Amino acid sequence: MSVLRNLESKLAGLVEGTFSRAFKSEVRPVEIARKLTKEMDEHKVQSLSRVYAPNEYAVWLSKQDRQQFEGYEEELASELAGYLLEHARSERIALMTSPQITFRTDERLRLGEFGIQARLVKPPAREQDAPSQGDEGHTQVYSASARLSEPLREPHPQRGEARLHVEHGGSVTVSARGAVLGRSRDCDVVLDDANVSRRHAEVRPSGGSWIVNDLGSTNGIKVNGRRVDGPQSIRHGDVIELGTSRVTFELE
Repeated sequence: MSVLRNLESKLAGLVEGTFSRAFKSEVRPVEIARKLTKEMDEHKVQSLSRVYAPNEYAVWLSKQDRQQFEGYEEELASELAGYLLEHARSERIALMTSPQITFRTDERLRLGEFGIQARLVKPPAREQDAPSQGDEGHTQVYSASARLSEPLREPHPQRGEARLHVEHGGSVTVSARGAVLGRSRDCDVVLDDANVSRRHAEVRPSGGSWIVNDLGSTNGIKVNGRRVDGPQSIRHGDVIELGTSRVTFELE
């Protein structure tokens, strides 16, 4: 799997560089990554229209191995969580929240041994909608300030219409007034994806071009496979990724 190979290369670089003095035990990050994806695949749950998988993982290590990772757990957990999210997207698996990785110690384990406990945990619901990622306070606070500073619905007379083509779905025409993409039924482009926030992103004209802008979602957005922060210029044929959904931008 290409994603795993990329993770192996990235973590190998960490081992040879910053982590060269830390990872001296038999337990290696890539071994943990492989077992995490195995646990995700083996504990999938089929609903009427989606496949769900665990979103919380506890990695149990021996006392000696845990000591070797001391001071590096947070960054390693972040790398592993990102890898699991990519795996879920590629396998079209829905997650209740972003993957959470925690490290714990079990003194019954010997050096080089580790265990993984997987749990599917539903986030506390603040609304009566379907479960989602990114509906907690972070999304609401960020989108409020962003939309006050630059309103979405201001028309731009210099641009014509565009279309957003949803993979495995339909197409939506976007005028010069722009469009909001998200899971909420109030959005212009509704994405039936548990990994997409209620108001995830917007596409609109800006200056002489079109841009896509994250509205404070938990999982962020990618353009042509690259994660972007802040407004990103887009062109005809660019692919926008939100959660496990892909949307192609097309100019009329």
